Amino acid sequence: MSSDSKRKQQKKSSNAGATIAQLADRHEYYEKAVQCVEAEIDIVDETYKSIRGKRAKRLREDFCGTANTSCEWIRRRKTNSAIGLDLDQSVLDWGIANNLSKLNQQQRDRIILKNSNVLIGHDDLVDAILAMNFSYQLFKTRDQLRQYFSIAREGLKPDGLFFIDAYGGYESYKTVKEKTKYDNFTYYWHQKKYNPITGDMLCHIHFKFRDGSKMKKAFTYDWRLWTLPELREILQEAGFTKSTVYWEGTDEESGEGNGKYSPTEKGDDDPSWIAYVVAEK
Repeated sequence: MSSDSKRKQQKKSSNAGATIAQLADRHEYYEKAVQCVEAEIDIVDETYKSIRGKRAKRLREDFCGTANTSCEWIRRRKTNSAIGLDLDQSVLDWGIANNLSKLNQQQRDRIILKNSNVLIGHDDLVDAILAMNFSYQLFKTRDQLRQYFSIAREGLKPDGLFFIDAYGGYESYKTVKEKTKYDNFTYYWHQKKYNPITGDMLCHIHFKFRDGSKMKKAFTYDWRLWTLPELREILQEAGFTKSTVYWEGTDEESGEGNGKYSPTEKGDDDPSWIAYVVAEK
């Protein structure tokens, strides 16, 4: 038996009797359960063209994690390029091995991942900066968040746009565990603690698999739940000339969100909602 065959046999033996949770990759299941990068890039692409009358070409993804969104941007057009910033090199390495590896060489040459703090300025100006999945909420004070927004603004070209998502509704302040079932696993969003005095919030993501095994606290978020008025005020303080809220429409039959977001100054008092805020430099 060759050495390669022996290694494969040893790996197979070591996995014997292991649960799905023990073998599962948390990043893989996060991408399956939480992200829909195709829809996200649709919003960025269409909104930029609607506001600026042209296509964005260069994108920066702050808190990029596995760079799944950046890879989707690269796949859209041959003229697109992307920069991804994240502090966790291990997560960037995962993205390189599992997402960038699926790009062809021409696409791969148009994306750069940097192990870098988003609070450090970058000379390479871009058309659009994204801070999605509520990642900016790790900044818990107004001063910290304003500093980040100011640095993001400096990283944009004169006609650049800054995109963030936000969530709220009275259910967002509750201690709750919500589950969503997929074909081979169940995703749990666990709002563990909320402090109404400080706005601090502790949340977890758990996964449960078809064999009954669980991956508890696959991801943990210790952040502040910022409101839309606060976010828009701080964006203005950071120097942005304008911010617009894009609110999700409602499906007439189901009464649920229809995945289509439109600019508005009036939202609904839904128990739970997700919106986008687009700030113009």
